Amino acid sequence: MSFNKITLVGYLGRDPELRYTPQGTAVCKMSVATTERRKNVVGNIEEHTTWFRVTVWGRQAELANEYLAKGRQVYLEGRLRLVEYADREGNPRISPDVTATDIQFLGQRNEMPASVHPSQVEQPDIILTGLPLEPAKFGSSQTAAKPVINRRTGNQSLVSIEEDDIPF
Repeated sequence: MSFNKITLVGYLGRDPELRYTPQGTAVCKMSVATTERRKNVVGNIEEHTTWFRVTVWGRQAELANEYLAKGRQVYLEGRLRLVEYADREGNPRISPDVTATDIQFLGQRNEMPASVHPSQVEQPDIILTGLPLEPAKFGSSQTAAKPVINRRTGNQSLVSIEEDDIPF
């Protein structure tokens, strides 16, 4: 058995970018930063920031584009893939890419990033779970309907997401 799952709580480094495939499937790309503090050899505290490129598919991509902006905090789960590339000087680099499967928007929609403190984070307004966010197989024509739950109202609605046949 094999398993690939990552959980992140971080802040958006820029506004999400929403695009559509030729078949009409929404694709949202964003960058999320996580920061951890740890002591170095001397005993001084250092901050280490890791940037993740995140891709979200379908209706969840449209909602992420609508509700998220640079500086907003987000909780997400997904699959991690490490992509190797060469930078402008030709040096080899590795970039962590995440295909998100579940997203929760943390804090209030109108909160400014500086006012968010981990002890003050409230329940998210919208929770999106179980959405198929990436095409299952190249050339697949499956259609799926999964629930989207609005936490404020408790209403649940089904969202149909067309699979596309363009690999990214």
